[in-house]
Order: sequence, then structure tokens, then C-alpha cells
Amino acid sequence: MAEVSSTPSRYTAADLDATDIAILRILQSDAKKTAKEIAAGLQLTASPIYERIKRLEERGFIRKYVAILDKARFNLPVTSFCQVSMRYHDEKFIEKFEEQIQALEEVQECYHMGGEVDFILKIHSKSLEDYHEFIKFKLSKIENIGVLTSSFVLKEITSSVALPI
Repeated sequence: MAEVSSTPSRYTAADLDATDIAILRILQSDAKKTAKEIAAGLQLTASPIYERIKRLEERGFIRKYVAILDKARFNLPVTSFCQVSMRYHDEKFIEKFEEQIQALEEVQECYHMGGEVDFILKIHSKSLEDYHEFIKFKLSKIENIGVLTSSFVLKEITSSVALPI
């Protein structure tokens, strides 16, 4: 993944104009579009569009550019959401859990939650058996997990990484 900006920014969406928003919408739908292609779509010239994109990157509005892969082509048809509740909630246990989860390549997403569960993990696997082995040999080895509940996707209705701007 190409990192663009990793520094915290004091800029917010209020600092963007309509052209910036239009550029971001285009890039969210197709990050491979060139400044020239974006400019043509917005009926502007390429040079100011290029400068605006660079400014959006520098100000942290664009964090990185990625390719979204088709999980079926990589034989990862099973998507599961694993809800994890911790036994102890002090800072060192939470930080250790977060470090250990980041080391597991099977975990695509992890969210620290407020509410009934402490963490939700999104995992893609080849089969229910592979998921079971992940739980048995990797996830269950992480100390301080109190309750672990799994849910499985039957059908993906919609999926997007684009923000509604």
C-alpha cells in the first residue's frame, strides 16, 4: 500500500471546496485516474488538478492508494466477524491484545468497540475448517480473551470503502 500521509492534520472537510470534493469522489471510485482524466471530467486543466491532488495528499485527506482484490480469486470465500470480549480491561491488556491482533495476517480489520463486545474482527478464510483452525491455533492463544463469538456472512449485499462525501 502506498502511504501518502501519516502525519496528523489540522485540516477538516470544511477546508475543501466543491472541486476538491469532486476530485476525492472520482479518486474513491477509481484511484488510477490520472490528473488529466480527472481534469477532462471536471472540464478543467490537468496542472491545477495535479496540484490539488498533491495538496489533498499533503493535508492528509488522502491517506494511501490501494488495489482492492477479489477474495474469490484468492480462494477466500468465507467472511466472518468475530466478536471478542476481554476478561480484563486495563490499558496494558488492551495494548497487548491490539499488538497481537496486528500480527495475525488473517485479520483484515479490527475495531475496538463500545458496547457489549470489546473488539470486532473481520476475517476471510478458505473454509469453515480453516477458520476453526485459525481460532483454535492462533486467536485462542491470545491471553485475556473472555468470550469469543463468530458470525458468518451468507451473502454480501453491499461493500464499499468510499466515504459518503
